[in-house]
Amino acid sequence: MRTLFIEAKSNAELKLSKEQIKKLPKKIGIATTIQHLHRIKEVQKQIPGSIMAGQILGCNASSARKIKNEVDAFLYVGSGVFHPIEIAIETGKEVFCFNPFTKVLSKIDEKEIGKYRKKKMASLARFLSSEKIGILVSTKPGQNRMKDALKLAERKDREYYIFAFDTLNELDLENFPFIKCWVNTACPRIADEKARIVNIDDLKELEK
Repeated sequence: MRTLFIEAKSNAELKLSKEQIKKLPKKIGIATTIQHLHRIKEVQKQIPGSIMAGQILGCNASSARKIKNEVDAFLYVGSGVFHPIEIAIETGKEVFCFNPFTKVLSKIDEKEIGKYRKKKMASLARFLSSEKIGILVSTKPGQNRMKDALKLAERKDREYYIFAFDTLNELDLENFPFIKCWVNTACPRIADEKARIVNIDDLKELEK
């Protein structure tokens, strides 16, 4: 099936007030999502000495990680806390957030980061204590990571079962009660607030 991907671009004005800019550290990196990427240079022009990190994808904050040694903090332009929390965890830096829709400047609280880390550790602990693991694989273009799923399934430390799906309904997982923990290879948001689902990239924590 041929698929057409269309980027959803926001027309929200990316204008910080002088008071908001004064609250930011001098050496700051700027990151955003695809919705605002086409206008993000407008923000950089407002903040002298700022460095562009660029686009953040899902739970992948590698673009911010590349410049973490060049900045004291990050400014995330966008809504929600999912992306900025990932930036904070990946870089160990303070993260300020500017919401283009509400025009509010805030900062990610350590409590939010701690809550996210606790949830991740709980999921990893469940993985370690489970003998039968289900691996969730999306068939959607751009989310399919079957190679990663097969590589994990080749390990002999546990029993692994691969489950492929197009659209996941979490209730369907109840049909497989023998699976004690699920490893998600698709959109990382699937694992949000779900202790029995761990993202495959989080398993790297066990290898450290």
